[in-house]
Amino acid sequence: MHYTFHQLRVFLEVVKQQSITKAAEEMHMTQPALSIQLKNFQAQFDVPLTGMSGRQLFVTDFGKEIALLADKLLEDANAIEYRTKAYEGLVAGKLKISSASTGKYVMPYFLSGFMQEHRGIDLSLDVTNKSRVLESMRENEVDFALVSVLPEMLEIEEETLLDNHLYMVGASREEESDKPMIFRETGSATRKAMDEYLEKKQIRKPMELTSNEAVKQAVIAGLGYSVIPLIGIHNELMNEQLYIYERPGLPIITKWRLIWLKNKLLSPAATAYLNYVRGHKDQIISEKFGWVKKYVRETSLQP
Repeated sequence: MHYTFHQLRVFLEVVKQQSITKAAEEMHMTQPALSIQLKNFQAQFDVPLTGMSGRQLFVTDFGKEIALLADKLLEDANAIEYRTKAYEGLVAGKLKISSASTGKYVMPYFLSGFMQEHRGIDLSLDVTNKSRVLESMRENEVDFALVSVLPEMLEIEEETLLDNHLYMVGASREEESDKPMIFRETGSATRKAMDEYLEKKQIRKPMELTSNEAVKQAVIAGLGYSVIPLIGIHNELMNEQLYIYERPGLPIITKWRLIWLKNKLLSPAATAYLNYVRGHKDQIISEKFGWVKKYVRETSLQP
């Protein structure tokens, strides 16, 4: 047999996604390119690895066994690479982080300097919805998760990063009372904060979208107004595409937290990252998020 590590990774992603299209998206490959790699891998076996039931791809029992072996092979290959780097004096290994969707405006700034210092570390950052973030932590699939609301029913440790301010915003300077509220989907941390605020104000909820980015674009387009994390609308405020509306009880303030399972044995890579965050977070907040103070100060001065 003459399979490559790349073919093993392709096959494992297909097994994970149960879809060639989704696997290609995750691996940043075109669908034809991924299909060729999968076909070349399959050609080395006389027994099918996958099949189709209607339009749905499935993995055969033999394919599932090969996937387990492929995963072990890749783990061993990574272990060799990381061990080599360790002997060269580098902190090495894989760092796995899951982040709530709005965390994409936060997490990269707490990673860039660390990754530049530690070239031997491979980063896996999954920016997804709240449910998937908590699932990955519950299943011990990641080292850390970035959240703005602490999970229930999970024993965790935490490192607080920075405040998360949520404001009412719209596309015009003056609030238009005939415009509807636009909501995140049920289950998101932003939606939870909005529900708690609007329940007190008895405001109806006529429109629901599936991401903060979709909500933001809808508000910019003039479809309505919404409560949005300040951290994600810096450019839009500067370009006067969005405006903050003063409302009693706003802003809602939560905190961005880096969390990990209590009593989890952190890898050298994860330990190095946690130490980096603790030692550099004040500097990162000052340099990268100092602009937040301007809007917080301005709104606090309003009569």
